[in-house]
Amino acid sequence: MLPDIDSLALFVRAAELRSLTKAAEASNIGLAAASRRMALLEHRFKTTLFERSPRGVELTPAGASLLPHAQALLVEINQMQADMRDHAAGSKGALRVLANTSVITEALPDDLAGFAQANPDVRLIVLERWSDEIVRSLNAAEGDIGIVVEGVATDGLDTLPYRTDRLAVVLRADHRLASAQARDAAPSVVFEDVLDDDLIALESGSSMMRLLAQQAVIAEKTLQLRVQVRSFEAVCRMVQAGLGTGLLPWQAALALGTAMGLVVRPLADEWAERRMLICVKQLRPANSSLALLVKHLTQAGRA
Repeated sequence: MLPDIDSLALFVRAAELRSLTKAAEASNIGLAAASRRMALLEHRFKTTLFERSPRGVELTPAGASLLPHAQALLVEINQMQADMRDHAAGSKGALRVLANTSVITEALPDDLAGFAQANPDVRLIVLERWSDEIVRSLNAAEGDIGIVVEGVATDGLDTLPYRTDRLAVVLRADHRLASAQARDAAPSVVFEDVLDDDLIALESGSSMMRLLAQQAVIAEKTLQLRVQVRSFEAVCRMVQAGLGTGLLPWQAALALGTAMGLVVRPLADEWAERRMLICVKQLRPANSSLALLVKHLTQAGRA
């Protein structure tokens, strides 16, 4: 017999609060009933889940192994209930949109807003991920549609062109490439112009960093990475503090950097223009809402 959901929810609360008494109160049941539920759960799994003491409860190794499974199951059940609530209210359900940071900070929000306005009965859940993670999640059916940077392996997915972006450098106003002469004569710069600088960029897991590392090797140089961070804003903050030259997608850098008094120069190199791809899983179940979203994003990209 499978364990019941209420008992698993009580187990998770007790593990997080380290107290069965507090978990019972949070679940609006009596302590005796909570103790019986835990005893039945342990009987079903044929192992002890908690070590009990006057100070509360601590997970046994078996309990620690069960906890992440129970937490994940409760999240899925919550999502299931939300989806069914949408259908009960006449909605066509929810679509999980996975997108990399570049596109989330550029055109995607406006494109999704246009879709949501035209299709109010479709709920959109937007999650930010690296491109590699998006591919894995789509193949594992953990998302419905993804936006990735061209160059990442997309085995198992159908892809369509979406938009393009261009990489750029972010500079303090006192940098040599931000001078008046540079502004007048060279609105863009080439990658080799900054390869001797201390560089500030994203973590190595991003597709942008793989591309930059490859191009540095082609130029027979080494990236002088002084700081690596997770967010675009953090890159700009580090540049603002004088720690080096930043590398970011052009539109995001322009929006964030100029607000901080920084100078943004697009990279003139041909490879610095990157294509964004719409991805959906191959052999997926028919979904009219997903087809509408794919069509909307494709048309928005062409426009």
